[in-house]
Amino acid sequence: MPQEFQDEAQSKEAEKSAGKEMTVDTTLQFAARRNIPVRYDRNLVSKTLKAMQRVSEIRARRETVFFKKRMAGNKERVRAANRKLVAENEHLLPRQRASERMAAEVAEPLKVKAVEVPVQKMREKKRVKQRMLVGSGVENVMDVD
Repeated sequence: MPQEFQDEAQSKEAEKSAGKEMTVDTTLQFAARRNIPVRYDRNLVSKTLKAMQRVSEIRARRETVFFKKRMAGNKERVRAANRKLVAENEHLLPRQRASERMAAEVAEPLKVKAVEVPVQKMREKKRVKQRMLVGSGVENVMDVD
């Protein structure tokens, strides 16, 4: 048996044992091939096609939920790994100037609370609909509220 096939088989087994492959799902039963001859029926074919589409939608939704559950704690692990990487390689980062450091220290403690200010209603101006005249200028037609 060639090496790549052995690796693939081992990875499939590893995925199943680690819980990374969705093996327990009722939609997988629909994908199994049935070797029973059936007489052609137009209604049966249309129902079968609709059922296949619905099953694929359900499977896709279940796969996304399965993936999200599996990756639930991944953000914290990635952040921890990133922080560790930065801490180990801190000597490669550019140094901060004293002025930038002081500006950052001054900016951090100041926290502004949002205060509600009553908004005053502005007086609405009356809009006047105007019509342009050919020779002289503008003519007021009517008031519009």
